[in-house]
Amino acid sequence: MAPDPRHPHPRPVLPGDWTADVLVVGGGHAGVEAALAAARIGCSVALVTFRLDLVGEMSCNPAIGGLGKGQIVREIDALGGAMGRLADATGIQFRMLNTAKGAAVRAPRCQSDRHLYREAATRTVAAVPAIRMIEAAVTGLVIAEGAAGGGGRGRGPSVRGVRLADGTELRAGAVILTTGTFLRAVMHTGESQVSGGRIGEASADGMSLDVARLGLALGRLKTGTPPRLAAESIAWDGLEEQRGDEHPVPFSFATDPAAFPALAQIACHVTYTNERTHAIIRANIHRAPMYAGRIEGVGPRYCPSVEDKVVRFADKDRHQVFLEPEGLTTNVVYVNGVSTSLPAEVQEEFLRTVAGLERAEFLRHGYAVEYDFVEPSQLADTFAVRRVPGLFLAGQINGTSGYEEAAGQGLIAGANAALWVKDEAPFVLARHEAYIGVMVDDLIVSNPSEPYRMFSSRAEYRLLLRQDNADRRLTRRAAAVGLASQAALERVEAKEQAIAQAKVALDKLRIEGKTGSEFLRRPGVALADLESRVPELASLALSPEVREGVEIDVKYAGYVKRQEESIERLRSQEATELPDDLDYAALSGLGTEAREKLTRLRPRTLGAAARIDGVRPPDVALLAVHVARHLRTKTAARKPSMRTQA
Repeated sequence: MAPDPRHPHPRPVLPGDWTADVLVVGGGHAGVEAALAAARIGCSVALVTFRLDLVGEMSCNPAIGGLGKGQIVREIDALGGAMGRLADATGIQFRMLNTAKGAAVRAPRCQSDRHLYREAATRTVAAVPAIRMIEAAVTGLVIAEGAAGGGGRGRGPSVRGVRLADGTELRAGAVILTTGTFLRAVMHTGESQVSGGRIGEASADGMSLDVARLGLALGRLKTGTPPRLAAESIAWDGLEEQRGDEHPVPFSFATDPAAFPALAQIACHVTYTNERTHAIIRANIHRAPMYAGRIEGVGPRYCPSVEDKVVRFADKDRHQVFLEPEGLTTNVVYVNGVSTSLPAEVQEEFLRTVAGLERAEFLRHGYAVEYDFVEPSQLADTFAVRRVPGLFLAGQINGTSGYEEAAGQGLIAGANAALWVKDEAPFVLARHEAYIGVMVDDLIVSNPSEPYRMFSSRAEYRLLLRQDNADRRLTRRAAAVGLASQAALERVEAKEQAIAQAKVALDKLRIEGKTGSEFLRRPGVALADLESRVPELASLALSPEVREGVEIDVKYAGYVKRQEESIERLRSQEATELPDDLDYAALSGLGTEAREKLTRLRPRTLGAAARIDGVRPPDVALLAVHVARHLRTKTAARKPSMRTQA
């Protein structure tokens, strides 16, 4: 079988000293999903991480989901991934966000017991026979200079494995780096700087050097984490209580509603900073590493540190602080909203001005982490590095933030690394198919100037990409390549059949001179209202998820049709491949910025080119003309002349 053109390189030639088909570096959320995905597709997998007791660790907020992110978790579940099931098994508070708004922006979120989540993630990976878990420090890559994998094409270096601290080399058909915030990482607290990507864990400096040696462009980003407090030191009385939903909705489509939620549910609490808090922060702002010029990387604009909030939003006299217990059997409380890298003594001083925290005992102070990332425009839409056969990247190494974004990338990278090794067609999701597809496309046509985070506003087809229909959108595709199980496929087919039957029944009904579907489209009318009035509907005994699917399908049918028509109009752009050898600098008529960005980012399709910031519609139209001319010229050059034929 010839290599698929969507894979940037031919498959490798398997040597005799193979450690595994796919080798995953890092045991965070990206690494977990990458290893599981590759194993589901039929590859042997080696997962190498600093510490096996921290597989699936929630390094920052002990929560899964949220706006834009909850959709990704449900897509991961529809694709056979583990995050949704892990969240359901270990969640201690569940909420559906944006319930007062339209179906397109509703998103599930849960507070997790971080210790139970980590333990469940470790058990899930360890239970897969095809995965070998290895505790070791990876110090570099095994690079074959001047090789190109199988097929003999190309002259650049390829990656054949990794090198451990003791000198051992582990070799594999494909290597997936899911190194998170560990590349040349430095932790900052005030004037203090310590090498490392997380408390108690070292920086991966050698790996960063090897990535740069491959010719990959690196950038520098920053993230931060807030203090952790002892629960018994907080004055809970009088604080605003925030409870979860009375009837919570699970993340996983496979979770049995009768056995959900699995754990006791807890409340979080809300308090606020005040002018005294802000005055202390302003008086010490020069000691914050970012403001002192000690941090080169850029932090997330959408999740600013408390010092950034005080400076950038000087007109606000208070900021919200969420007190979130980290588990059912721990006294650790996560102080959400107070990410900070100010000196420890300053953190203690300002936080004790907050209501309820006057006697707060610090279990850990907040800190910032600065780290290298690989500019993701160098990746294919499979998360393979375009210029380096055998190397795939997923997670924060690609300039993103968030457990959910990392897990989604890990699944795509793991699946495609396995398919590449097996010499099978790649698995790629388009923007109109999934939030994960939006994220992949966003990353490979840009170089983030701040950590990338998913928002529902990034998805132009978000009415199609709802959290409730992730299984209906993706499970069939996943099952076709081995990512989703037969049981999952049968479950979604039964759900589709039940929804279809209910819609047929609605169309047959007549209520006040209208069909049931027409009546249901009225504002304020719910399917449950019709079930109480129409025995034929009630007799179908629809499950809550089927009822939701029917109601949304019927109410939004017109809007969905318009989005589908828009997708169809753009399909030709998405299908127009841009030649790898197209010289953008030589194309006349393109704007200067468009020419520069197209040369640097090398988009795969005309549609991807159109989404690059700085590439205008006239540039896209001209590019289409140049591409057609380029292809005609190449075709003509390949045709033998009459003299040659003679």
